Amino acid sequence: MIVDAHHHIWRRDRTPWLAGPPAPRIFGEYGALRRDYSIEEYAADGRPHGVTRSVYVQVNVAPGDEVEEVEWAAAAGAREGLVQGVVAFADLAAPDAGDVLDRQLAFSALRGIRQQLHWHLNPAYRFAPAPDSMLRPEWQRGLGQVAARGLLFELQVFPSQYGHALQLVDAFPDLTFVLLHAGMLEDRSPEGWGTWRNGLERFAERENVYVKLSGLGTFTHRCAVGEWRPVTERVLDSFGPDRCMFGSNFPIEKLWTTYGTLVEVFRACIASCTPAEQRQILHDVAARVYRIG
Repeated sequence: MIVDAHHHIWRRDRTPWLAGPPAPRIFGEYGALRRDYSIEEYAADGRPHGVTRSVYVQVNVAPGDEVEEVEWAAAAGAREGLVQGVVAFADLAAPDAGDVLDRQLAFSALRGIRQQLHWHLNPAYRFAPAPDSMLRPEWQRGLGQVAARGLLFELQVFPSQYGHALQLVDAFPDLTFVLLHAGMLEDRSPEGWGTWRNGLERFAERENVYVKLSGLGTFTHRCAVGEWRPVTERVLDSFGPDRCMFGSNFPIEKLWTTYGTLVEVFRACIASCTPAEQRQILHDVAARVYRIG
C-alpha cells in the first residue's frame, strides 16, 4: 500500500495558469498539462500501482478561492476514496490569515498549509518575492496562526535559502515542517551537492522536520534510478526512514514519465532498505504526519 503524500488535481476554472500564453515554469515546457487533471485520471494513474490514500497539495488557485479549493479537492477526492488529507494555500502575511485558516478548517480534510517560499536568481525558478520572505514579522505572525491551529507547514525552499529556513524552523519548534521535494536540489555541481548535503544535515538535527521525497525530476525532467537514487539515499542517511515519505508530484512528473515507472524507479531507489523501512517511507510516515489513519 502506498500513501501518496504529494499530488495535485485541478480543473481549469481553479487554475489560472492554465489559461493564456504559457509562462516560464520551474518544470520546463508544460503544454501537455494545459488541461484538466481530474481525480478520475489520478486514480487511473496511481491505483494500479498500489496507491490507497493520498494528500492533495494546493495548486495556486485564483486569489480569494483558497477556501473553496479545500472544499472542492476534498469532495473530488471523495468520489474515488483517494484524498484523505488536503494541504491548502493561505497568504500568511495577510491581515486576515487567521480568518482564512478558520474557514478552511471547516473542512475536516485540512492538514496543513503551503505557501511557496522558494526564490532563485533564475526568474523561471523564482516564486517568493525575496529569499528571506519567511523572516518578515508579519509573515511569521501568520505562521503562528498555523501552529496555533495544529496544522503543519510545507516548506519549499532552495539550498541557497537554507540559512533563513533554519532560522524559521528554530523560531517554531512546536510546529511540524515538511521539507518538500527532498530539499530542491537544483545545482548538481560538487559545490551545489555540498551545500544541499550540509543543509540536510542541519535540518535533520531539528526533530520537527520531515522530508518529502517528491519532485525528484523537477530539474532534470527525467525519471531515472541513476539520478534519483543518490538524492534518495542521501536524504535517508540524514533523516532516517522514519522521517521520510514518498510523494508523486503528479501530474507534473507526468510530463516525463508514467506513474508506474515513477513507482518502479522509486522502489529501486529504496531497495537497500528493509521491508519495514520501505513501508515507513511509502506508507507509515505520511499516514502519521498527515493523520490519515
